[in-house]
Amino acid sequence: MAQYRTKHVDDFEQIVFCEDTEAGLEAIIAIHDTTLGPALGGCRLWPYPNEREAFDDVMRLARGMTRKAAMAGLPLGGGKAVIIADPKTAARPALLAGFGRFVDRLGGRYITAEDVGTSTEDMEIVACETRHVSGRRTGSGDPSPHTAYGVFTGIRAAVRHCLGGDSLIGAKVAVQGLGHVGMNLCRLLHDAGADLFVTDIAAAPIARAAEKFGAHAVAPDAIYDVAADLFAPCALGGAISADTVRRLKVGIVAGSANNQLSEPSDGAALAGRGILYAPDYVINAGGLINVSWDVTNPDLPYDSNLMRARVERIGPTLTDIFNRAKAERRPTNEIADAVADARLSHAQAA
Repeated sequence: MAQYRTKHVDDFEQIVFCEDTEAGLEAIIAIHDTTLGPALGGCRLWPYPNEREAFDDVMRLARGMTRKAAMAGLPLGGGKAVIIADPKTAARPALLAGFGRFVDRLGGRYITAEDVGTSTEDMEIVACETRHVSGRRTGSGDPSPHTAYGVFTGIRAAVRHCLGGDSLIGAKVAVQGLGHVGMNLCRLLHDAGADLFVTDIAAAPIARAAEKFGAHAVAPDAIYDVAADLFAPCALGGAISADTVRRLKVGIVAGSANNQLSEPSDGAALAGRGILYAPDYVINAGGLINVSWDVTNPDLPYDSNLMRARVERIGPTLTDIFNRAKAERRPTNEIADAVADARLSHAQAA
């Protein structure tokens, strides 16, 4: 039997706990804020140890999506979904179909898309149950390359801010996480002349990066100790903590992962060490910008050139944040939060 429990938590508009025993589905949908528009955010399929950890993750992710959309200037709100399951399960189609039915019951308040553990193919399954899906093959497609391109654009902005030029020839970059986004970012960095040091929890993508890009393989925990110009966290959240900040030997942290800071104070710790931090929900907004096409232009053919140009705005946005942080002597994450929250407050007052 399919059922859901819904409640309001803190500043969230709605949290939906989804359960379909026949499909084996256990999922959570978090709608944080729809001031700017419907909540658009991906669906993460991950083997969380328990509901509490899944709940904490979806809450952080959804709140970040609100600020991400605001900073990208999109008419969208913030939301996210997680399905608690092993991505390799044979019941995957049934889980996704069941999830799609729950999304449909929300009537468009939440629009889903792919995320960690899901793909454009998965979104086709979800789309059989609801029209509130973005990032389909027939629309904007896989957002991963666009996320990677946005991060690459942001890295150039960070390098320009620190060094006065944006050349990456000979730059040493430590990349943590070689999923769809991380691998695409490695390709862009390699083509720009960077020297890569890479890690992942799986051996196969490390070997692939070594073969394709001449990357140096690093053990997962040792990536924090690599002496490099830049650290790019592209795996799950929480990579930057009190412990890892002390270990980093880089001048810039700029990657695609969501919720990179374990605590907001870690941004101040990075600044205290003279490490420039590119706020995650600003630099990794390329995928959201791209899938937003399906929501904001549903009746028009996808325009890749226009979307690429919009993703490139991430660079100037970060430059503004860097400059303001320097002028006010405040951490970059605090500046980004202040700008995003001010935009939301202005919209609420209008």
